[in-house]
Amino acid sequence: MLTADLVGVRRHGGELRLTAHDAGKVEALASALAATARAHVGQPREALDAALDEQAGTEPGAADRRLAAAVAKLIVDGCRFEEPEAEAAGLLRRDVFLRAAAARRAATATAPFDRAAVLGAVAAERGTTVASVEAGLYADRPGAHRLLAVEAPPPAALAAGFPLAAAQAVLLRATKVTAVVRAKQAAIYRHLFRTLKFLRLLPAITAPAPDAVRIELDGPFSLFQGSTRYGLQLGLALPAIAACDTWSIDADVRWGADRRPLRFRLAGHGIAADASEAPAPVPDEIAALVEAFERLDSGWRIDREPAVLDLPGAGLCVPDLAFVRARDGARVHFELLGFWSREAVWRRVELVQAGLRDRILFAASRDLRVGEAVLDGSATAALYTFARVLSAREILKRIERLAAEAPAGTPV
Repeated sequence: MLTADLVGVRRHGGELRLTAHDAGKVEALASALAATARAHVGQPREALDAALDEQAGTEPGAADRRLAAAVAKLIVDGCRFEEPEAEAAGLLRRDVFLRAAAARRAATATAPFDRAAVLGAVAAERGTTVASVEAGLYADRPGAHRLLAVEAPPPAALAAGFPLAAAQAVLLRATKVTAVVRAKQAAIYRHLFRTLKFLRLLPAITAPAPDAVRIELDGPFSLFQGSTRYGLQLGLALPAIAACDTWSIDADVRWGADRRPLRFRLAGHGIAADASEAPAPVPDEIAALVEAFERLDSGWRIDREPAVLDLPGAGLCVPDLAFVRARDGARVHFELLGFWSREAVWRRVELVQAGLRDRILFAASRDLRVGEAVLDGSATAALYTFARVLSAREILKRIERLAAEAPAGTPV
């Protein structure tokens, strides 16, 4: 992903706008820089970085140099580097440095310290060469990682996706993002909603029109006093938003050294790959719950792709799973509300109080300091708070209770 300093932008009144770039120029840069990267396969990353920096620095103007540096960053993002074991490199350094220290203490005027002898002794004990020992001393440092392959998108594809990459970087500075999307395929919506969940983004989702979905997300500056951790998640969600048939984002950002509040807008028509062709990501906690629950002799099966629950005028709820009882088809939905957003819990409580009739169990970490009693008054919804991991047995107890308590006429 691009960083904010690599994005070409301009201020127009209270708006922040991306600088338009010639797609042909971006494609030519991508082709030339990718060729440089391929020529460095087998070499350490620091050599690749130096070559790309030098090549980008030959561009005539500051804007062109920044553009070249941005394209180079995307090329590097598409490179695959070796990942040596950090522990092995640390142990090798310890061994060599201890031997070297002992050899220096024992050195005399007639028998001075011999670096080659120390390395040779270590190499002999490990059954390798001195060159391998030297290469392995700092193999865990990123600059020393060897380039194994260049897997960046083709130049034309990189050029086509460049505006989206620039927008992702802008979202690192967002305080709030609102997206309006339309998609003909339900699978694209499902992929989008699951991507948001996978990234631990718990949005407010409404349907302002029968064929549109509105998604509101708080950004990093409002939640973490300037941290880019949440902004990174917003940026990673953008390709799933852009996979919709039509989409638009409207973001409040704080830009520049003065963190000036500005408005950023962008819209498009399915410029990303069709999300329905890719498997929807599943949070690790959900995957672990599914595996544990399926080991129980519960009489319930798991629907991994439940329908979105829509309460007109109040909002949408996007369950992660639905539990379906074999003997009577009773259905209880399940949504994991994450670990850091108390607001998400209260949004769901408000949705239930507004009249959501579908049976549903919400789960939230106890660290959020929200008690299960907040939904005691509901016959169709409950809150399960957990300490560290989701308990399949505790969830089974709660869905059995919800299935038994649901009033007549409740959807199954």
